[in-house]
Amino acid sequence: MSTYDRSMALTGQPPVTLSKNQKLATLLGMLGLAILLLATFNVGFPNKGLWLGFALGAILVGTVWFSWDAYLDKTPGIKNDGVWFKSISSKGFWGWIAGIALTGFYIILYFYPEYLGLVNGGENKGVIGLFDPLSKMLSGNPASQWFVYGTLYTVAIIAFGIKFLWKYRHNRYERIRTFSVMFFQLAFAFLIPEFMARLNGSSVLNGGSLPYYDLKNMWPLNYYNFEGYRIKGFLSSGDIGFAMLIFGIVTIFVISPILTFRFGKRWYCSWVCGCGGLAETAGDSFRQLSDKSLKAWKIERWVVHSVVVFVTLMTTAVIYSYLGNDTSKYWLTKSTFLIGVAVLLTAIFVLVIVFKKDEFKKDAKYGAIGYFVIIMALIGFHFFSGDGNVFLFKSETLRKSYSFLIGSIFSGVIGTGFYPIFGNRVWCRFGCPMAAILGFQQRLFSRFRITTNGGQCISCGNCSTYCEMGIDVRAYAQKGENIVRSSCVGCGICSAVCPRGVLKLENGPLKGRIDGNQVLLGNDVDLMNLVNQK
Repeated sequence: MSTYDRSMALTGQPPVTLSKNQKLATLLGMLGLAILLLATFNVGFPNKGLWLGFALGAILVGTVWFSWDAYLDKTPGIKNDGVWFKSISSKGFWGWIAGIALTGFYIILYFYPEYLGLVNGGENKGVIGLFDPLSKMLSGNPASQWFVYGTLYTVAIIAFGIKFLWKYRHNRYERIRTFSVMFFQLAFAFLIPEFMARLNGSSVLNGGSLPYYDLKNMWPLNYYNFEGYRIKGFLSSGDIGFAMLIFGIVTIFVISPILTFRFGKRWYCSWVCGCGGLAETAGDSFRQLSDKSLKAWKIERWVVHSVVVFVTLMTTAVIYSYLGNDTSKYWLTKSTFLIGVAVLLTAIFVLVIVFKKDEFKKDAKYGAIGYFVIIMALIGFHFFSGDGNVFLFKSETLRKSYSFLIGSIFSGVIGTGFYPIFGNRVWCRFGCPMAAILGFQQRLFSRFRITTNGGQCISCGNCSTYCEMGIDVRAYAQKGENIVRSSCVGCGICSAVCPRGVLKLENGPLKGRIDGNQVLLGNDVDLMNLVNQK
C-alpha cells in the first residue's frame, strides 16, 4: 500500500529522531572518519591499504545507507525535509561547526600539508602516508596532499551523488545530470590523470612532460594554461601534447561557444565541472542558504566581473612577458600580441553594444568599465613593462598572487569550506571566471532559457528558496517571464521543487526571450500581444 504525505506545510516538518538504520549508518561513517583522523595524528596502521579501504568504504557505505533509509519510504517529489529546523542546514550551531571544520581542513591542506604527513623526498606519514598504497597502485607515485584531496573529493561526489539520485528520483533531468558529474569526476578528474601519470615521460610522449593533471585544459578555468612552462610541456610531449594545446585553444573559441549556444552554461557548470559536481551533491543540503538580496546580487556582479578582468589581464601579462620584439626570433611579437588582444576585445565590445544593446542595457556600465580598464592596462603594458616585468611586478608574481587569492582562498577555502554558511555555490556565483564568461555567452546568444507559466504559480517560493545562485525565480514566475540570466547554471532544481509545473528548462528560439516590458508589474503590458508572441 502506498504511503501519502498529508502535510501541506511549505516549510516542512520538524526533523524526527533518527531511525535505527540511520544511527547505524552514522556510526559506520564516523568510524571511517575516525580512522582518517587517527592517521592525521600519526597513529600507525600495520596494513595501510586495508585500513584506507575500510575507512573510505565505511564513509561511502555509511552515507549511502543513511540516504537509502531517509528516502526509501518517501513518495516521489521534493519535500523541504525540515531544512529550516535543522541546525546543520540553517546556519545553526552545527552548521557553523561544520563550516569551521571544513575551512580549517582546507587551510591545512593548501598551506600546511606537512601537518597531514607530507614528506618531500622521504616516506610520507600521517593521513597522506595512509593514502600511499592507493596512489602507488594508480600512478606509481607516493601520495601528495592533492591526491588525498582528489580521493576524498571523488568519494564525496559518488556517495552524496547516490543520495541526490534517491532524493530526486522522480526527475529524469536530475538523474541524468547527476550521473554525468559522477562520471566526469571519477573518470576524467581522478582516474585518467593518475593512469596518464604512468605514461608521463615515456617514449610515447617523446620524453616530454605532459600536463596530464589538467585534462579540462580550458581557459580561463586553467588561468595558467598559456604560461611558458605549460607551453613547453605541451610542445615537448610530441603529438599528444600539441593536440592538447590546440584542443585548449579550439575549446575557447569554438567548442565552448557552440555548446553554450545549444545548451547554455549548464553543459559545463552542471554536467561536467567538479566544483559544480561537489556543490550539487555534497552541497545539496545547503543550497537554500544562498543570499537572494539585491545587495548580494550587486556584489556578485562587481566581484565576478572584476575576477574576469583580472584573469584576462594576468594571462595577457604572462604571455606578453616571454614574447620579444625581434621579428627574426618571434613570429608573434609583444606589440602584435597586444594589438591583437585589443582588436579582439574591441570587436566583441562593439558587436555586443550594437546588436544586443536592449538586452544588455542594464549591464552596459559593467562592460564599459571592464573594457576601459583592460585597454588602459594594455597600453600600460606597452610603455611601462620590461623583460619579465609587467609594470613594476614580475609576471610570476602576478600569477602566484592570482593563484593564492582566487585559486586557493576563494575557490578552495571559502568556496567549499563555507557551504554551511553561504550556500553551495559561493565560488561559482562570485568568483569563477569560467562561469562568468559562459554566463556572458549564455545571455548573449544561447538558446537555453527557463520558461514560466505564471497563471499556475501559487507563490509558494520553493523555486527561489532552493535556487543556489541567489535568483529570485518566483518574481519571474509570477509575471510569466522567461528566465534568461547569466548566473543561472541550469541545475533545474527550481523546476524540480515546483509543485505546479510552472517552470520548464528548454532550448527554444531566440526571439522574444528577453522582453523588457515584462519586467514591469504588468500594468502596461498588452496581454494579447504577449500571448501571440508566445
